[in-house]
Amino acid sequence: MSYSTADSLRPVTLDDVRGAQKMLSGVARVTALESSRYLSQAVGAPVHLKCENLQRTGSFKLRGAYVRIAGLLPEERAAGVVAASAGNHAQGVALASALLGVRSTVFMPKGAPLPKVSATRDYGAEVRLHGQVVDETLAAAQEYAAETGAVFIHPFDHPDIIAGQGTVGLEILEQCPEVRTVVVGIGGGGLAAGIAVAVKALRPDVRIVGVQAEGAAAYPPSLAEGRPVTVENPATMADGIKVGRPGDVPFGIVGELVDEVRTVSEDELSAALLLCLERAKLVVEPAGASPVAALLSEPGTFEGPVVAVLSGGNVDPVLMQRVLRHGMAAQGRYLAVRLRLTDRPGALATLLGALSVVDANVLDVSHVRTDPRLGLTEAEVELHLETKGPAHCAEVGQALREAGYTVMG
Repeated sequence: MSYSTADSLRPVTLDDVRGAQKMLSGVARVTALESSRYLSQAVGAPVHLKCENLQRTGSFKLRGAYVRIAGLLPEERAAGVVAASAGNHAQGVALASALLGVRSTVFMPKGAPLPKVSATRDYGAEVRLHGQVVDETLAAAQEYAAETGAVFIHPFDHPDIIAGQGTVGLEILEQCPEVRTVVVGIGGGGLAAGIAVAVKALRPDVRIVGVQAEGAAAYPPSLAEGRPVTVENPATMADGIKVGRPGDVPFGIVGELVDEVRTVSEDELSAALLLCLERAKLVVEPAGASPVAALLSEPGTFEGPVVAVLSGGNVDPVLMQRVLRHGMAAQGRYLAVRLRLTDRPGALATLLGALSVVDANVLDVSHVRTDPRLGLTEAEVELHLETKGPAHCAEVGQALREAGYTVMG
């Protein structure tokens, strides 16, 4: 199985995906399909979560990487492979190469999370840190390939990769044959394209909905233009779908077979990640939670049964902490307030007493007493509070104002 990006707009067939499934037997896990009572109630129809966050290496990327590398000619394998990635593709290429006995070099940005760098090395790849953003890392990897003859393994823009990712679609149909809608995150488009090829070939009535982060949504303008266009400086916490330009190969497939591409906000991504953790007991990265974010944002617009693909779970613990706090704030369960009070003994204790009356849990207090902005008798306090929802936030604010405090933010 070997293709070039010069192939037709539908270079991947159902037979290709089925061949990839046979190749991946015993390599990639058939990941679980878990029902979600909470999301089912919200949507008004059964919702299931396809748990690729529980795949080997923590994401679906192993599937495509293994198929791509396994399809190389002997002389290509002997030259080794090279890839560029901030995390998931890096680990997929590293493990696939190790399983196939191929030397791998992976370029990662200098700011890549340490757990992802360590995991890639542990899977057997030589890791080279280069550049501050993935585009710089990608250029370095391609330059390395030109200099050494190593085969560049693109994260999404190759039919072998798409065929491998399409095996997720075959599993969905096997595990939930009555499915009516599949919701999947889109970055470059490899996963969505692969799923669409598999699902539409067997069940053309199933609706495929792609989801992008608002700050990195290259597909809507590209589909409108009829060609891949670049979004400058994509910005989102969902680094797994933070791609500025669709891949040429998946773009043609997505344009033909994916029924709709929606976007979700950072607040919606945070809330979705929090929901996966609290309700489903699943650790999911922001990109992997994007389908859940779409379900939460417009629950009444999906025909069930719905399968939401949780594409990965490789989230840096530091980012997880920030995202969870962001998600709690988006749900009205976390409140930051800043106010001024008279700098006298007992003033802070009085403030905390007012908060205890309305059952607001104080997580952190910052007390500033010397600042040019403050008067001689003033102090500024910033409070981080755990609350019970939007109504409770409003109650806390009202209680502070009634107690005579001026809430500044």
